[in-house]
Amino acid sequence: MKIVVQNSTYEVPLKEVTLLSALIYIRENIDSTLKFGYNCKSGVCGSCSLRVNNQETLSCEYKVQDGDIVEPLLYKTSVQNRLKRVESWLHVKSQKQMGEASEEKIERQSDCILCSSCFSACPVLHVKPDFLGPYALTRAWRYTVDIREEDKKGFVDRVQNEGIWDCTLCGECILACPVGIDPKADILHLRTKSMQMGYFDPTPQPDFQDDFGFNPNF
Repeated sequence: MKIVVQNSTYEVPLKEVTLLSALIYIRENIDSTLKFGYNCKSGVCGSCSLRVNNQETLSCEYKVQDGDIVEPLLYKTSVQNRLKRVESWLHVKSQKQMGEASEEKIERQSDCILCSSCFSACPVLHVKPDFLGPYALTRAWRYTVDIREEDKKGFVDRVQNEGIWDCTLCGECILACPVGIDPKADILHLRTKSMQMGYFDPTPQPDFQDDFGFNPNF
């Protein structure tokens, strides 16, 4: 079968294999200059993330198909740097103990494998590089609902600029995540919590008028 990798077409005599296996075959037998990343080969580390047919995926899990078009992630960024901006760690730890119900509230948000797929899929990051991005905002929500964290307002404060209000809620990050994290829902939760704490969407709202010139904003 044929696959296109970064505008080069390769004939791969393999069937029912992962994309990562096909890429390794190409590098070992056809093109030694081909560059790609991987580590664990089992969907745990996230280092092999790529775009296949305009969709982010892990190459160690994706079964390659004839005619696939393979590209690097559109926006490969440092997840760690963005996590530092939201300070995603416990700040003021209470004496409360985590129970099973409390752990379930933050379990999914803690599953990230740092593959950067959600960042690649995010249309906002392509026009606003300083946007915190899907997973950084998910981590902010994770600590906002952590019962051990006393400084919840601090997390809400840190996601106001270049954060929750810049998200378009398109949901592309949900489709891209290989472990089922839902950043869109977490961002909506952060918006609700923000409004409860006195914040509001700073985006100018349109001045609607009906056919009779009545403005419902007044």
